[in-house]
Amino acid sequence: MTPFIEEAERLLRLARRDFQAFAILDSHPEAPFASVCFHAQQCAEKALKAVLTARQVYFRYTHDLEELTRLLTGAGISPPLASVEFQRLTPSAVELRYDEGVPLLTREEASRIATRTLAWAEAIVKEIAGASP
Repeated sequence: MTPFIEEAERLLRLARRDFQAFAILDSHPEAPFASVCFHAQQCAEKALKAVLTARQVYFRYTHDLEELTRLLTGAGISPPLASVEFQRLTPSAVELRYDEGVPLLTREEASRIATRTLAWAEAIVKEIAGASP
């Protein structure tokens, strides 16, 4: 197994951890919306980075999901969702954690983005790992 696959699998483990935190908070009616969306954003971010890492595509330190999807597209990898959908979740990484601004999506949309992105990344990393010597 290559170091890139090992790192991609580590990122997926972290994405699953963030998804679990998201799911727990999402099921609690009194959980702050910003906290719920933060973990959805973190799950999607780490899942996108796992695929980039597995495909050996360099990315800078960023929380910008739209930037990560542009890198995927530039490397010939189709992201699981349109860039604009990720753009609506990106503010949850920083801005909404420190300021209860106006959310750009619903809990259901955040869940759909995190769920779909994680499943997509798991399938791609598994396929690449299976093809590795």
